[in-house]
Amino acid sequence: QVQLVESGGGLVQPGGSLRLSCAASGFTLDYYAIGWFRQAPGKEREGVSCISPSNANTYYVGSVKGRFTISRDNAKNTVYLQMNSLKPEDTAVYYCATKYGPCGSMWYRGYNYWGQGTQVTVSS
Repeated sequence: QVQLVESGGGLVQPGGSLRLSCAASGFTLDYYAIGWFRQAPGKEREGVSCISPSNANTYYVGSVKGRFTISRDNAKNTVYLQMNSLKPEDTAVYYCATKYGPCGSMWYRGYNYWGQGTQVTVSS
């Protein structure tokens, strides 16, 4: 069955870096967009980034532009989120999700399958 597994979360100091991975199984990523989302305690879930399958167009929420980079390795059926210059406000549970086709202009909507999440804590 379709499964997404996130990894790479942890505790990091402000200004530090982490790389999250989203490993897919049960389907091939070749035709699917992958989005990263996050949810902090007491806040609504927020779309962070998306990468399209064919042309690898990428999208980011404004607060992470220039600091986060999404990439995909279709051979490994895995998508990555490189997070640099981390801030305390980046603290959240990070989820990856997938939908068929490109990210689209509404890149933060329409996802069918979700991973279980990985905790990212940015604190000194």
